[in-house]
Amino acid sequence: MEITPTAYAPFESPEEYILRWTDQIWEEYGLGRLHEHYAPDMVVHGAYGPIRGMETVLRGSLVKKGAFPNRIGTAEDVICESRGENAFISHHRVFHSGPQQGIWSYGPPSVRNSESRNIAICLVKDGLVVEEWVVRDEYRVVTTLGYDPEEVARTLAFTDEPEGLFGTTAPADVVRLGESGPRPETHEAEASFIREFLDEVWGKRHLERVPEFTQRDLFLETTRARVHTRAKNYQIDLNQMLAPFPDATIEVRDIAVNTADEQGTRIGVLWRLNGTYDGAPLYGPVTHSPIEILGSSQFLLRKGKIIREWRVFDEVAVMAQVAKARGDEPVAG
Repeated sequence: MEITPTAYAPFESPEEYILRWTDQIWEEYGLGRLHEHYAPDMVVHGAYGPIRGMETVLRGSLVKKGAFPNRIGTAEDVICESRGENAFISHHRVFHSGPQQGIWSYGPPSVRNSESRNIAICLVKDGLVVEEWVVRDEYRVVTTLGYDPEEVARTLAFTDEPEGLFGTTAPADVVRLGESGPRPETHEAEASFIREFLDEVWGKRHLERVPEFTQRDLFLETTRARVHTRAKNYQIDLNQMLAPFPDATIEVRDIAVNTADEQGTRIGVLWRLNGTYDGAPLYGPVTHSPIEILGSSQFLLRKGKIIREWRVFDEVAVMAQVAKARGDEPVAG
């Protein structure tokens, strides 16, 4: 199903809708135009729980823009797919770079350059964003600014958490119906392929099957700006990601697929990890406490197999949950 033009009007394409609105709000200081871009009762899902309402988003955006007035977000890719009449989903992968020149919740201006990758997933209906899932590599932000991730995590450990990051059960058949609504019948084979890869390799721990799903010259770009190549190093990284939470379950919450002549077939995935921090002490002494991770991956296929993955999740949010379980007191500012 093609995306209805009225869903992204007055722009020429859904990709242009996402890119132009991003520039108008952030590059051109059009923060007040959020009223034209977001539905009043929209919800943003993040690593620390949902943010409800456009006005709340606007207040937070003003604070962040004050801290990073010259931060530039460069689009690496925008994966768009129809979500029924007059609606579409977009997976926008962005590389952010710029100095912290104003006060921020982490501390006073560091004047150091922050760089990180985000993935923003927007559900657009009738020209307005009605729901969004934002995934950030906040560990990379914190360390490039010169802050201590553990100290920052302790300041976030006592923020109010809702009952889970989604508040809903995982979709029964995400290939047909995910968090963002019913998928079109197009690209069903590619969506099923990625779901099987995540279910079998990530979920059931069949890491030996990685070569079945990937090309020889596989690239993985993941948190902390780490890059791994080939199937063997992918297996090592995935093992190390799961090792702190040996009982982790992986839920595939949403899938979007798009094929373009110049970019090939790309697949955007929204996923959640639920587990217990009782394995490898990557984030300090184990606490035997529950951990929930909101994550997103984008995959590029070549000849039907994975050649690249970009994986983003917030490790500072994990550390905040660990700090809360330990009963750590926030560090005095």
